[in-house]
Amino acid sequence: MTGDPARPAPIPLTLLTGFLGAGKTTLLNRLLRDPALADTVVLINEFGEVGLDHLMVEGVADNMILLESGCLCCTIRDDLIVTLEDLLRRRDNGRIGAFSRLVIETTGLADPAPILNVLINHPYLAMRFRLDGVVTLVDAVNGMATLDAHEEARRQVVAADRLVLTKTDIAAPESVAALRSRLLALNPGIGILPPDAAASTLLGAGLYNLAQRPHALRHWLAEDALPGHHGHAHHDHHHHGHEHRHGQAAHDVNRHDAAIRAFALTAEHPVAQQTFDLFWTLLRSIHGPRLLRLKGLVQLADQPERPLLVHAVQQILHPPIRLDAWPDSDRRSRLVLIVKDVEEETVQRLWAAFLGQQARTDAVQPA
Repeated sequence: MTGDPARPAPIPLTLLTGFLGAGKTTLLNRLLRDPALADTVVLINEFGEVGLDHLMVEGVADNMILLESGCLCCTIRDDLIVTLEDLLRRRDNGRIGAFSRLVIETTGLADPAPILNVLINHPYLAMRFRLDGVVTLVDAVNGMATLDAHEEARRQVVAADRLVLTKTDIAAPESVAALRSRLLALNPGIGILPPDAAASTLLGAGLYNLAQRPHALRHWLAEDALPGHHGHAHHDHHHHGHEHRHGQAAHDVNRHDAAIRAFALTAEHPVAQQTFDLFWTLLRSIHGPRLLRLKGLVQLADQPERPLLVHAVQQILHPPIRLDAWPDSDRRSRLVLIVKDVEEETVQRLWAAFLGQQARTDAVQPA
């Protein structure tokens, strides 16, 4: 059987997933520095009141698409279809270059089954894109607790063609060994790779073959495809009266678990290093492991033109990085938090108290 000469060759598509803070953006940045990925388009799915992740991806501003109206596995599924169809239309019409690969980076809370159903079963998209593998990142420090607590994390592992184990350098060796055993139990025979694995090793997994996937994934895909089904059973499709100020995006976090919330802290004026350090120390001591993720940019008083990039996963604050310049025109401090069983108002009050204390201190400084 010969192919249709008029039909363009399908474009390889890689799904990059992994739970909150596993290191997806860091890996994506490294991959995009590889010359082999020079003509790659990246689609990043964010949620929360302030989208930040796309600002952290280096050097692909012209080839980046941002979906921030919700989590891909929930209401945004239709948006994904529309976005991919529009991307193909622009490519076919010559309005953008003929990219040779698409990478979709999901939110950390994404269940991959609905996304895979779109990519495998949508008649047009399945013809134009070739699902070339699911790469799932797992954090060696928090991975075991995350797998215990979050079904989405387990599903991400089960769906993977390649697992990348991150942060092994700061995890206890016996914990890493136990985690590897658990990952292999969830997805027997899966390749577990280090975070510095070559792009050619991570990407070229070959045509995604459902017959070779664990039975659990085939069951989830079939369940997800049922009419009227929008994700797995424990998704919460009500908002429990938790109103956000900036549109629908933050609501969609609550579709996963009524206890999980995303919100943003902002500051209009530069923040003293000591103020931020004290705020983080107190926040961590009070809420500890309920802080699933903190990520953002802080405008520090000593060098306001060089923002501090901060990134914390649960109780671990990774070494902050001073950027040479702001990645966009917004100069405010912006911290996106994802928390479980913590009220937004509690954290907002704490943040405001520290900023207010700083303002009072600044006011009495000698001129």
